[in-house]
Amino acid sequence: MSIVTKVIVDADNELRYPSVGELNILKSYFETTNKRIQIVSILRNEQQNIIKLASKAIFQIHPEYLAPGGNAEGARKRSLCLRDYGWYLRLVTYGVLSGDKECIEQLGVIGVKEMYNSLGVPVLGMIDAIECLKKASIEFLSEDQCSIVVAYFDFIIQGMLN
Repeated sequence: MSIVTKVIVDADNELRYPSVGELNILKSYFETTNKRIQIVSILRNEQQNIIKLASKAIFQIHPEYLAPGGNAEGARKRSLCLRDYGWYLRLVTYGVLSGDKECIEQLGVIGVKEMYNSLGVPVLGMIDAIECLKKASIEFLSEDQCSIVVAYFDFIIQGMLN
């Protein structure tokens, strides 16, 4: 749910107008709209490069994933890992655009720990992978843009820890 929708729904559920605080939140959100669109454009356009950097980093941290019996052994398993990287990167862009973490929670965090456990994928390794994805993404963003995007990666990481 976007921050705009959230403010409207919350006010409507309580049969009131948006509060001054809520209006200030919207004002702040709208002031960063162009910056958010730039961030999403960069992440979309650099997706392949970001994933390449992140995958190189995770396999340096966990070379056992590529070894026989590892979770990323062989081309098929490795491509599935990289597919997940693209999915998490898209989730981050949804959060950046909406200005809210709820869509990330609904689409990508609820039940993810159980899913990876059932597939035999080490959750701590996935946390490392998201951290690598965050660091790789930061390589393509300005410091100001990073201040917006990092919170969404951290939210995913926290969701996997809980």
